[in-house]
Amino acid sequence: MTSGPPRLLLVDDESSITESLAPFLARSGFDVRVAGDGQRAWDLVAEWHPDILVSDVVMPVLDGRELVRRLRAAGVTTPTILLTRVGESGERSAALEEGADDYLNKPFDPQELVARARAVLRRAAAGAAPLVTSQTLVADGLRLDRPSRRVWRDGQELALTPKAFQLLEYLMARPGEVHARERLLSALWGFDFATHTRAVDHRVAELRAALGDDAADPRYLETVPGVGYRFSAEVARA
Repeated sequence: MTSGPPRLLLVDDESSITESLAPFLARSGFDVRVAGDGQRAWDLVAEWHPDILVSDVVMPVLDGRELVRRLRAAGVTTPTILLTRVGESGERSAALEEGADDYLNKPFDPQELVARARAVLRRAAAGAAPLVTSQTLVADGLRLDRPSRRVWRDGQELALTPKAFQLLEYLMARPGEVHARERLLSALWGFDFATHTRAVDHRVAELRAALGDDAADPRYLETVPGVGYRFSAEVARA
């Protein structure tokens, strides 16, 4: 983190968004610069070293997902929030897997963006941000390998469905944070509307059975009544 206000690089090719959003972010306590496409953002990351990047996904020259891929491939762990449109759940899921820290659907409440940005910066200050870019995560006998999509507990490989693996990966990369069911449904299932599905609860039950985790005394997955779930064990890169 730099001294003074956190540096936020806003990347979007729609001037109607940047012209109103950049001043709002500045009033909210950020030092803001704007880039109109991913290539300019790439250059500014090297020149200015922002503390956080907020980028649209669909842009000319270099899109948001490719920008994230290039940054992570170059070893740059600048926390990144991607702005996606409702219906782009495939883009969103892929971006999260490739190293984005969070996403926000367009149109969005600017106050929500400020809250998300501050949460991501808190993770970075606590040293958690690199977890979203790590190939392997470990926590209290649990080992998750992203490239191979495999998980072991106390040396024993676990059989997980793809969605259960994705949920575990998402929670482990953001330990200690409470994730509402609606948030998980949107991030991992692409449900951007109110729904009564129990998909998240079913996958949590699957994970607990595979992990041997007791809901009443959790080693890994904690239920936050009336809200959702969090990964409670300490997580590290391997």
